[in-house]
Amino acid sequence: MRIVRLVKILYVAWRHGLDEIAASGAAATFRSPWLLRAVRLLHLGRKLQAPRGQRLREALESLGPIFVKFGQVLSTRRDLLPPDIADELALLQDRVPPFPGELAVKAIEKGLGKPIDALFDDFDRKPVASASIAQVHFARLKDGREVAVKVLRPNMAPVIERDLELLRTAGTLLVKVSADARRLRPLDVIDEFDKYLHDELDLIREAANATQLRRNFEGSPLLRVPEMFWDWCSTEVLTMERMRGIPIGQVERMRAAGIDLKRLSRDGVEIFFTQVFRHGFFHADMHPGNILVGDAGPDFNRYIALDFGIVGTLSDFDKNYLAQNFLAFFRRDYRRVAELHVESGWVPATTRVEELEGAVRACCEPVFDRPLKEISLGLVLMRLFQASRRFNVEIQPQLVLLQKTLLNIEGLGRQLDPDLDLWVTAKPILERWMREQIGLEGLVDRMKLESRQWARLLPELPRLAHDALARQARPQADPAVRELLVRLVAEQRRTRRWLAGFMALTLAGFGALIWLTVL
Repeated sequence: MRIVRLVKILYVAWRHGLDEIAASGAAATFRSPWLLRAVRLLHLGRKLQAPRGQRLREALESLGPIFVKFGQVLSTRRDLLPPDIADELALLQDRVPPFPGELAVKAIEKGLGKPIDALFDDFDRKPVASASIAQVHFARLKDGREVAVKVLRPNMAPVIERDLELLRTAGTLLVKVSADARRLRPLDVIDEFDKYLHDELDLIREAANATQLRRNFEGSPLLRVPEMFWDWCSTEVLTMERMRGIPIGQVERMRAAGIDLKRLSRDGVEIFFTQVFRHGFFHADMHPGNILVGDAGPDFNRYIALDFGIVGTLSDFDKNYLAQNFLAFFRRDYRRVAELHVESGWVPATTRVEELEGAVRACCEPVFDRPLKEISLGLVLMRLFQASRRFNVEIQPQLVLLQKTLLNIEGLGRQLDPDLDLWVTAKPILERWMREQIGLEGLVDRMKLESRQWARLLPELPRLAHDALARQARPQADPAVRELLVRLVAEQRRTRRWLAGFMALTLAGFGALIWLTVL
């Protein structure tokens, strides 16, 4: 079976001309007449009229669900791909035929350990959505609540492992024969794809992601996240609250329903920056197929998120780096952008800031000559990543996910409102976040956080100082040090009383600061 699959992959690759770049690159690299003849022979019997990006997309679609998913993940690596290929791969959708409802029932019964009739009052065997990894059925629980049940495709794990092994084999060959392939680092991309796939195969992980996102937006008028029903979830089955709304890609239908599209576009930007800079936890797969817009009741004109298999997380360091970068871009402070790269440690410490500043300026100035509302934050970030490669910058995976999500949000926002000025919408959010981090409010918040440790740490300081000095004194046997230790022990009680008083005064001052801040 593996040989048959490999033969099919090779045939599809030949039919769509995916071999020409690798083979031509190898021939040019080794300057071999035999390889040049092989390249010419490969072109016999086929006509390659479509652009290379289109041919790659069509080849992946013909190879099936795993390769479609691979293309979707590959499309997020705009820092590695030529623009024409990245744009084509971004068009890949999960146009995958559903599997029979009876197989879904068997998978649910196996995953949850009960007959389908004991789990649900009603279960629709006809799927409402089918993707490369799973499909969705509507059902009703015994207590009458309507739910959506997501079920993994049967026997996905062995299929995935087989195709991943073949992908790694192909990637290894490409790296050996093509300089272009080495630049694109196919094995790193395949490893990243492997991680995404195995994360999506664990629906418990997806349910946990959804629960965290729901908690973050509890009570928010911007975003609705469905409730997860944990008693009906397993690694292969996910059961969540059924959502009703209009797919966000159906603009005319939303306009007919009276939805305010301009407000919706602004809300999308605010949702993104709230997730990134306030929560550090963001939905990283916000394409139109995963978003509804409420058209009735309390969800009217509100985003409804679906499919939580891919999320991104950011540390405080990442958030601070991104906020300062965005603000520096907005102010055209390219030197600050370069300094941030050096301070972050993502470029060698020996890098000349002036050289990096010049590269960033050359990258961004052409963008800023356009009207603000036409500037893409996602493309600016992508250009920055591309320019940074010259300086041996290793782009962090979480930032690649963020850039891909930002491009999705911008695309959606401008589809809803062509006049959306993303910079005007985003700048107040970024500036507010920066004030919260480095202003009085940020100081108070950090003091609150750190004060939990004071009662434990302050009384320990004299003992820690004593122990450190004692360790230093033992090998040297310095009389002056011994005398100092004797004095420290004699004054330890007095020091503790002084520290207790100092802590009381500090806490009193801290309380007064909070009181003044509240006023």
